[in-house]
Amino acid sequence: MSKAYFIGAGPGDPELLTVKGRRLLDSADVVIYAGSLVNPEILKGINAEVYNSASMTLDEITGIILKSVESGKKVARLHTGDTSFYSAISEQIEKLRELNIEYEVIPGVSSAMAGAAILGQELTIPETSQTVIFTRLEGKTPVPETEKLSKLAKHKATMVIFLSAGMIEKVKGELLQGYSENTPVVIIEKATWKEQKVVRGQLKDIVNLVKDSGIKKTALIYVGESLRASSESLGKESKLYHKDFKHGYRK
Repeated sequence: MSKAYFIGAGPGDPELLTVKGRRLLDSADVVIYAGSLVNPEILKGINAEVYNSASMTLDEITGIILKSVESGKKVARLHTGDTSFYSAISEQIEKLRELNIEYEVIPGVSSAMAGAAILGQELTIPETSQTVIFTRLEGKTPVPETEKLSKLAKHKATMVIFLSAGMIEKVKGELLQGYSENTPVVIIEKATWKEQKVVRGQLKDIVNLVKDSGIKKTALIYVGESLRASSESLGKESKLYHKDFKHGYRK
C-alpha cells in the first residue's frame, strides 16, 4: 500500500504553505481538502484527483483514503493552518491505524502565528507575558471544566481564541472574569487572505468591534497586555542580548 499525508496548508496565503507540504501536494495522486477553509489558490496547478471534504463524513473520507492507498496512490489530506490543534486529524488517524494505513503528519503555519506576524510583534513580552494560551469557547464540542474561558482568563496570560467570534457576547463575559475591561484585544478575520480584516480595541468594546466590522467567523481573538507591543514601546527587554548576559556563544 501507499501512504497518506496530513498536510497543514497554512493560514491562507499560498506562499505560506511549507516547502515540504508543497512538494507532497504537487506529487500526490489524490488530494482531499477542507473546502470551507483551505484557500483554493493552493490547489492551482496540481495534477491529482481532488475531493472537497466539506460535506463528507469521517467514514467517507477514510473510505477514499483506503481505496486510494490500496491502489498504490499517494494521498494528501490538506487541512487549514497547522495540524496540531483544531484540525480534527486525530479521529482520522485512529481510523487509519485501525486499517493499518501508513501516514505522516506535515506541520503548517498556524493562523495564530500568522496573526502575530500581521501585528508585527511577538506574543511573549518580558515582564508582561511569558505564556500564550490557545483555546476556544465551548460550542458543539465540549470543553473540560478546568479549561473554561472564565478560568483561563484568571491567568491574564496572552490568549488566542479560536472558533468563537460568533459567540462574542459570551466571550466577553467570560474574559471579564479575569481580564480588566481595558485589556487590549485584536480580532483578525481570514488572516493572510485577500479578504483579511484586522480590528483593534479594548475588551470592553469587543462586542461592538466585531459586530460593526461584520466579522462572523473564521476569526481569531487575541487578548492580553502583550498586544500593546504592536502599537507602542513597552521598554521591556529580554536578557538574551544584554551586554552582561553570558552564555555558551557569548562569553
